[in-house]
Amino acid sequence: MSAARPVPSPAQRLVSFAALAAAYAPAQAHHGMDGATPQTLAPGLISGLAHPVIGLDHLAFLVVAALLACALTGASRWLVPLVFVAATVAGTALHLGSADIPLSETLVATTVLVGAVLLATRSHPGALTLSALFAVGGILHGYAYGESIVGAEPTPLVAYLAGFALVQYALIAGGSLALDAIAERSPRLRQALARIATGAAFLAGGAFFVFSIA
Repeated sequence: MSAARPVPSPAQRLVSFAALAAAYAPAQAHHGMDGATPQTLAPGLISGLAHPVIGLDHLAFLVVAALLACALTGASRWLVPLVFVAATVAGTALHLGSADIPLSETLVATTVLVGAVLLATRSHPGALTLSALFAVGGILHGYAYGESIVGAEPTPLVAYLAGFALVQYALIAGGSLALDAIAERSPRLRQALARIATGAAFLAGGAFFVFSIA
């Protein structure tokens, strides 16, 4: 009788998933709409709405951003994420303006890692510091978004920008509201979810970093 194969632990499965996602997701995110540049308003909007979600490195950062924003109070919680959204639009404009940011994919992965480390160490920046971090991260993520819209006409371009701006803010603000609602019912569950999300973001960021330099 052959020996039973060892069953992978949940952590090992998560690492394997992160590695596969890092290898697969960039192609999906950067070649939405079957690899074609959007030509009209609707495809531009759909591509913009989808890119931050199907690009798992971008999605991981949005999860991190929502958790970091949760530590802010008052109007800052809702205004600081707008800095990130505005910076992503600026980053896309830089790409379309033929600016060159070397190792952009590696830098995007680094933003995920930095955010995850801040969460893991419970180093929650204040509004001004977080705004600065979001501004830098937004430019890098926006620069990556720009790859999918190079050569587009103004109408699909504006729709694309509006789409990814809308979905990013919705995920960050909605994530903060959802965590608040969960915390009211079960603070322990909220803490557990935050730890899981932080660990997943760290693994995803690490996997994307490794694959970007491989």
